[in-house]
Amino acid sequence: MWGLILHGFRNPADRVLSLRQWVGTSGRVSHPIQIHPTAVVSPRAVIGEGTVIGANTFIDEEVTIGASCLIGPNVVILRHTTLGARCRVHAGAVLGDLPQDVNYQGGRSYVRIGDECVIREGVTIHRGTGEETETVVGDRCLLMANSHLGHNVRVGEGVVITNGALLAGYVDVGDRAVISGNCLIHQFTRIGRLAMMAGGSAVQMDVPPFCMTQSLSANIVQSLNIIGLRRAGVSSEQRRKLKHAFDTFFRSGLPVTKAIEVLERENSDELVREFCDFVKEAKRGICKFYRDTRRTSETPSARDARTVQAGDD
Repeated sequence: MWGLILHGFRNPADRVLSLRQWVGTSGRVSHPIQIHPTAVVSPRAVIGEGTVIGANTFIDEEVTIGASCLIGPNVVILRHTTLGARCRVHAGAVLGDLPQDVNYQGGRSYVRIGDECVIREGVTIHRGTGEETETVVGDRCLLMANSHLGHNVRVGEGVVITNGALLAGYVDVGDRAVISGNCLIHQFTRIGRLAMMAGGSAVQMDVPPFCMTQSLSANIVQSLNIIGLRRAGVSSEQRRKLKHAFDTFFRSGLPVTKAIEVLERENSDELVREFCDFVKEAKRGICKFYRDTRRTSETPSARDARTVQAGDD
């Protein structure tokens, strides 16, 4: 991948013409970089070949944008931000602004965004608070309109963050998790791999891997994320083992430490181990289980049979 450091031109038209004529180090003509005449791009920004930058967009110094990106109109990308290859940034997004933290002392910190991410209208991503710290978004993430990533957030690969979701500082989101619309995540909270937060839910405690929260609730887990597990290619047998782990942890009435001991003693399955390891590393506690009081008259055996039928094959 070639990159180009933009140097000052006397007028925007000269800049666009020169970029179109740029030749890479191999001697062949590269894919042209296209910059709208009304965009402002710092001479100290590094832009990958084939990238298109829209009208009225501002690219600050010490910004790196990968190859074949599409940067829409009215986008602001501030210093110390790195955007991977083949990303799309839609109108009004602001990447790399200062952290909203009273402890911020003005040190150098970063935003790093992976390849093939889609960042929709009005998304804001703030850089780290401490000097040399960073806010990180993995490859192939979809950040929908008006979602917000606070300082020092870490988002894994393939994560979907839906419209209006707000992630406070130091939140950690595992690979392929889904954060639904208008969810609220308290600072330092962890969302496990392949977990799903249902619409309008809020958490101040960790959501374990493979679990789904209850919509319009706080700190409540309602079930396994069965659909997410299927889409991820998790086998029926592994889903059954995770169902047993879920029931042992959330529904058996055992204390947390005892439930984990039982699961670790009974299971060698890697996904169950991942669940247990996540719980053991929790510092804010784990979300509680949602019990539907409308089904209290149902016998445990009937409830389990219904759950297996609906949740597995």
